[in-house]
Amino acid sequence: MCTSIVEIVRAEGMAKRGDQWFPLSQSVVAYDHARHAPLGDVITLDFFNTDLGAGARAAVELTLDSAKELRAALDRAIAAADYEEAEVRGKGAMLKLVHSA
Repeated sequence: MCTSIVEIVRAEGMAKRGDQWFPLSQSVVAYDHARHAPLGDVITLDFFNTDLGAGARAAVELTLDSAKELRAALDRAIAAADYEEAEVRGKGAMLKLVHSA
């Protein structure tokens, strides 16, 4: 059964496919059947540039547990980056402590 769980957000950055880097325009996070990994349902991270066609795409399929570990790692890295920006570079952002489950 399809879950229809899809989140689409604007993305600024770069992605690499093969030997080529391309600018990103959107990111999609979804939970549905794996298309390529030999798994059941997965979290799919899909990064692409709508202006560059289907070739400008980088995608990952992760188990739900792996996605949770990635989320926790992102939360820790973002908290450290916020601290770096606020304290070291003096940009005045407030440190947010993140508790991972």
